[in-house]
Amino acid sequence: MAYRMIWNQTAYFGAGSISVIPEELSRRGFTKAFVVTDPVLIETGVAGRVTALLDDAGFAYQLHSDVVPNPPIENVRSGVAAFRESGADVLIAIGGGSPQDTCKAIGIVVANPEFEDVRSLEGVADTQNPSVPIIAVPTTAGTASETTINYVITDVERQRKFVCVDPHDIPILAVVDSEMMASAPRALKVATGLDALTHAIEGYITAGAWELSDLFHLKAIQVIAQALPLAADGDADAADRMALGQYVAGMGYSNVGLGLVHAMAHPLGAFYSAPHGVANGVLLAPVMAFNASDSGEKYRDIAAAFGVADAHAMPLDDARVAAVEAVASLTRELGNPTTITEVGATAADVPALAQAAFDDVCAGGNPRGATVEQIEDLYRGLL
Repeated sequence: MAYRMIWNQTAYFGAGSISVIPEELSRRGFTKAFVVTDPVLIETGVAGRVTALLDDAGFAYQLHSDVVPNPPIENVRSGVAAFRESGADVLIAIGGGSPQDTCKAIGIVVANPEFEDVRSLEGVADTQNPSVPIIAVPTTAGTASETTINYVITDVERQRKFVCVDPHDIPILAVVDSEMMASAPRALKVATGLDALTHAIEGYITAGAWELSDLFHLKAIQVIAQALPLAADGDADAADRMALGQYVAGMGYSNVGLGLVHAMAHPLGAFYSAPHGVANGVLLAPVMAFNASDSGEKYRDIAAAFGVADAHAMPLDDARVAAVEAVASLTRELGNPTTITEVGATAADVPALAQAAFDDVCAGGNPRGATVEQIEDLYRGLL
């Protein structure tokens, strides 16, 4: 069997690393940037830290901040139109998952105009051309969009989110600077951190996992389990570790897929605009419990990564319980919601939520097959 692994051409890490951006732009021969971000990052001055570098270097750019959470198709279309009018030859994505995903979709559609409907990008689209070059600057330690071949768009009309998987969308350069993440509110750090943890754990146990991806995911679990509580409360060293941990998780899951947590979280975002990381945090421990019987010995490693003593010596069933409880305990400690009712879900919506989750592309990677009825039971257990 052949395994494929795809990552960025280049990545920079560490506090202050955004300083390399003007030099990288010039060295690569670009002349004008189209900067994709969101209004909050403009208002708080976070995006301005990058545009100030461009100003100082005299590098031309156009700012595009028409991005909302759980970005809809309309965001992509307006961004494509604005890019075409801008005369830019490179994209800079500044933000968390929403600006990053919007930027990827813009770059793909501009380079492959036959996909302008956007919906046809769902799944593994047969694009022929690489995206307009993207420089990705994350402002949250969560999605790892800067190193993945995935992005997620919301179809508001059909009340669903869809995952796009395309090696042509990967940024040519990632700049992972923890100082860009420092001013995020605690709730956002918690949500995005739980998203990163979900990537690491789902990637570790997904059906497509293998030795190389396991290296990334196990290391990411270890880093995130230790760093997330401290990073959420503002510890700078822990924030640096989270920035790295979420990126390492992205290197893995981008190549081997995810599972039922993401499949069930996507409908919660589409139906109720639930923040993606919050939804993942609600679902992670319960879905881990559902998957335990099909996880082999891997829950021992997860438990050990969380500091459970003798995780590799205790009976396997006990180690599985310990791993699930360690994740559930961290979720409670961080103050993330633990029910889907808290993100707006109702019992009446459960059948529709379950069908959407069953149909989601991420469900196919789950280590244990799940029926629509089993997914309904999982949702109902979290009301």
